[in-house]
Amino acid sequence: MTTLFYIHDPMCSWCWAFAPVLDKLQRQLPAEIRFIRLLGGLAPDNPAPMAAEMREQLQATWRRIEQKLPEIRFNFDFWSRCEPRRSTYPACRAVIAARSLNDSKEQAMIRTIQQAYYQQARNPSDAATLIELAGEIGLDPARFKVALNDSAINTILKQEITQALAMHATSFPALVLELDGGFWPVPVDYHSAEPILETITMICSE
Repeated sequence: MTTLFYIHDPMCSWCWAFAPVLDKLQRQLPAEIRFIRLLGGLAPDNPAPMAAEMREQLQATWRRIEQKLPEIRFNFDFWSRCEPRRSTYPACRAVIAARSLNDSKEQAMIRTIQQAYYQQARNPSDAATLIELAGEIGLDPARFKVALNDSAINTILKQEITQALAMHATSFPALVLELDGGFWPVPVDYHSAEPILETITMICSE
């Protein structure tokens, strides 16, 4: 079966910017093409506060996205209300943990993390926040906490990162089409799903 891989990180601001087009892409994707998400993992576990230079860089990225895509908004209160850390692996593991408990909750977990981070000024680098979010999407917080700290979940994350690197997906979001054993990068369009679907159709018809 032909597979479209979506490589992402729930704390990747460009992935948040791509979310509306991704929703349309999933709805319009031909039924014969399987859709699979992979966690790419932006930033490993790090308990240290985020460096000032990185804080400024990320805020500049948020402003650039808002300028390029006015319909995408960020809540800059995050930077004063929270203690940011350059650590996205906990959020990545949270997505896998949610999937392991109920695979129908994967997308909800991704979206809830994004909304918490970008709109509600909550910190998904903190386990306590992730456990709260799991409860908000209907997962049992106690079971989720156990899964979040399970070494098997971390192993899956490492496997997904390795798989993404094997596809040469080193920046996020990324789309890669697997066809007849080969991998084809599909350019991301932040404005419309149509160019993406046209590229997929072209690759499949070659």
